[in-house]
Amino acid sequence: LNSWRKEKSSKMNEIYSYLFIGIVVIGSCLAVISALGILRLPDVYTRSHAASKTSTLAVSFVLIGTFLYFWIVKGHFNSRILLAVIFIFMTAPVAGHLISRAAYNTGVKLSKMTVRDDMKKAKQASENKE
Repeated sequence: LNSWRKEKSSKMNEIYSYLFIGIVVIGSCLAVISALGILRLPDVYTRSHAASKTSTLAVSFVLIGTFLYFWIVKGHFNSRILLAVIFIFMTAPVAGHLISRAAYNTGVKLSKMTVRDDMKKAKQASENKE
């Protein structure tokens, strides 16, 4: 009976390992997509969007896959990985937004393909109030 349990446990650990490797690979693919977006997109605003959103997901997938692997397969719970996921998930999009806003306020031009400028309307409305 014990040998059957050990065999079943080792098979489950192997299945879990492949599942968590898949999560980490998804995160790695998202990181590559983020890098391609940074290289290929036309202006600072779309590049900032690619850098902040997809890289946040990429890092989150890699860290969550790592956390689950060590917790379920190895039996080691590491709360610092969870804190890193939460920290990155909260700060990276905000930083990307602030970088884009600073670029707009310093006069960086939008791409010629841009069809709508909501900040221009908001800026004009705030200037009319003053």
